[in-house]
Amino acid sequence: MASFDLATSLEAPVRHAPSRPRPDRRRRSSSRRTAGGLVWIVVSAVLLGGVVALNVVVLRLNMELDRAGRERTNLRADNQLLASQLSSAAASARIQSLAKARGLVPADPAATTYVELGRSRR
Repeated sequence: MASFDLATSLEAPVRHAPSRPRPDRRRRSSSRRTAGGLVWIVVSAVLLGGVVALNVVVLRLNMELDRAGRERTNLRADNQLLASQLSSAAASARIQSLAKARGLVPADPAATTYVELGRSRR
C-alpha cells in the first residue's frame, strides 16, 4: 500500500478551470459614488458662480440707477433756480425801474395806435 500512497501523492493536483476575478462590488459602487459626488460638486460650483455673477450685475445696475437719480434731483433743483431767476428778471416792476434808470418814460396812451396785421379788407 505504500506504493499506492506514493502514487496518489505523486499525482498532479487537480486544476479547476481558470476563473475570472470577480469585480469587487464595493470598489465599483465606491468609484461611482465618488464620480457622482464630484459631478454634483462641479454643478453646484457652477450654479453658485452664476448666482454671484448675477448679484454683481444687479449691484452695478443699482449703483448706476442711484447715480442717475441723484443727477436728476440736481438737474430739477437747477431748473427751479433758473425758473425763479427768469421770473424775477421778467417782473414788470423790475423792468419799469430799469427803464426809469435809463431815462425812458411811458408812452402817452392817447398817442398810441394799434396796427392790425393779417386781416385783409375786401
